[in-house]
Parts: sequence; structure tokens; C-alpha cells
Amino acid sequence: MRIKSQLNAGAVSGAAPTLTGHRWWATARDQRTHLLAFLAPAIAYCLIFYAYPVIYNLTMSVEQYTARSFVTGEAPFVGLQNFQRLLSFSDFRTAAVNTVVFTAVSIVFQFTIGLGLALFFQRQFPLSNLLRGLLLLPWLLPVIVSGAIWVRLFDLDYGVVNFVVRSVGLSSTPIPWLASAQWALVSVLIANIWIGIPFNMVILHGGLGAIPRGLYEAASIDGAGPIQRFRYLTWPLLRPVTNVVLVLGVVYTLKVFDVIMTITRGGPGNASQTLNTWGYQLSFTRLDFGLGAAAGDILMVVSTLFGLLYLRATRRQMREASS
Repeated sequence: MRIKSQLNAGAVSGAAPTLTGHRWWATARDQRTHLLAFLAPAIAYCLIFYAYPVIYNLTMSVEQYTARSFVTGEAPFVGLQNFQRLLSFSDFRTAAVNTVVFTAVSIVFQFTIGLGLALFFQRQFPLSNLLRGLLLLPWLLPVIVSGAIWVRLFDLDYGVVNFVVRSVGLSSTPIPWLASAQWALVSVLIANIWIGIPFNMVILHGGLGAIPRGLYEAASIDGAGPIQRFRYLTWPLLRPVTNVVLVLGVVYTLKVFDVIMTITRGGPGNASQTLNTWGYQLSFTRLDFGLGAAAGDILMVVSTLFGLLYLRATRRQMREASS
């Protein structure tokens, strides 16, 4: 009765009624319940599809987990022996070097070509929007479809790539792109660069569009040329977006799996093998799931480090924008 009289008195005096005591606690409790109800599906999704696989993979990497373990449930604890065995293999060094080369070369060419296309499409010309949309196709196509296309393009006898190479006089004989240890990594690099260029172009084009046009007009009036405008105006203002693109590009490239498996399957002779594809073969070809999990853990740690760099770059960008 006391709470009711306070609410009625507030309504008569024209002031907003206040909640006290039990009713305030009940309202706060209802809000928390509603909040948890909205968050529950997302929390459940993250626990089931992210936390559980990561924890299970970490557990397998310190156990002698083989195909027999699925039947018997026995997986003896071996500690860091899987990592020691992994590092002792010569295939590990090959896969690690290929991973570094594959990631570095992909990022350099994807970013450079993507930035060039983003600068090119800053100019408005007839059918520019249509052309920019067509350039998104490599990114929109399923990777399996893209891989099948590149397998045909790299065909030894009837591939378009060899036809162009012979037509311009770069080689008098067909190049065995997919069958040669010398060219296998190059072939998957070309395909991965082609797939990743649109992502860089779209993000960088959006960053360029956020730069005020008036700054370029003022720089032109002061006599700055195209190179000077890019060096002292475009590049510094585009740096926050550049940091995000590069970090995300590294994370995406480190986990590339389907491109390589569709085109070369890591061969011939591990010539195009990366840690991702090698870990898959350790698990599902040799049926040594402990070793495969250990290879996955290494990639997980590296990807996490770059993920932290991405969060740091994003936080810095937000601070600069707010200031």
C-alpha cells in the first residue's frame, strides 16, 4: 500500500513515478532474464562450434590419439611428445617454409593489386560500377568451383595458361604447373591471389572513399603531383584500413585449405604442402590424429597472435577516430 500511494502521489504531482524496494529488484531481474535469453543462442553456438572443438583439439594434441581410440576410447597421455615428433619430421620444415612463402607472397600481391584497383576505381567512368562488380566474382564463387576452373586453366596440353605462355614466347614447351614440384606452389599461389584480390579491393576502396575530396583539391592547388598526393595524403590516411586488411589477410591466408586441396592436394611430393593441409593428411591419411592436432595447434597459436594484432589495430583506429 505504501508503494502504491507513492506511485499515485507521483502521478498526481506530475513527476515520474519511481520504483523502490521489491518492484525495482523484480524489474532488474526481468531485464537480466531477458538479456540472458537473447544471449543464450549466441553463447550456445560459440560453446558448441568454437570452444568445444578448440578444447578437444588441444586435448588430442597431448594424447596418442589414433583410429583405435575412436573405438576403444583409450588415448594415452603423452604430453609434448607429439610436438617433438612433429618438429623432427623433414616434412614439417617443408610445410612450414611453404606456409610462410604462401602467406607472404599472397598478401603482397593481393594487397598491391587490390590497392591499385581501388585507386583505379576512384575515377568515375562509364560502366565502372559494372566492371567493379564483375571483379568481385572470384571472391563470390565457391572455392571448389574456383579450384576446378584453375585446374582446367593449368592443364598441360589444353590449358589457357600454357597457351598464353607459348604465345608470348616465354616458353617453347608446356609447363607442368600441377605435376612439377617446381611449379605446384606457384600454381596455387596464382589461384589464391586471384581469389583474394577482390576482398582487398573492396575494403581499400571503402577506405579511399572516406578520405575527403577537399584535401586532394587543396593539395593540387598547392602543386602536389599524383605521387606526392599518394605518399603524403592517401597513404597516411589509409593506414588504419591498411592495418586491418593486412592482418585479416594473414589470418585468412594461414587457414587456406580448400584452394590447395582442390588444385594440387599438397603435391607432388609435398611441394605445395602447408601446415594446414599437412595436418589434414596426418589425421585422415596416416590416421595419427594426435600429430594432426598438434599441427593445428601451431596454426591456431599463430592465427591468435595475428588476431590480437587485429584487435589492437581496430582499437587504435577507434581511438584515433574519437579524438
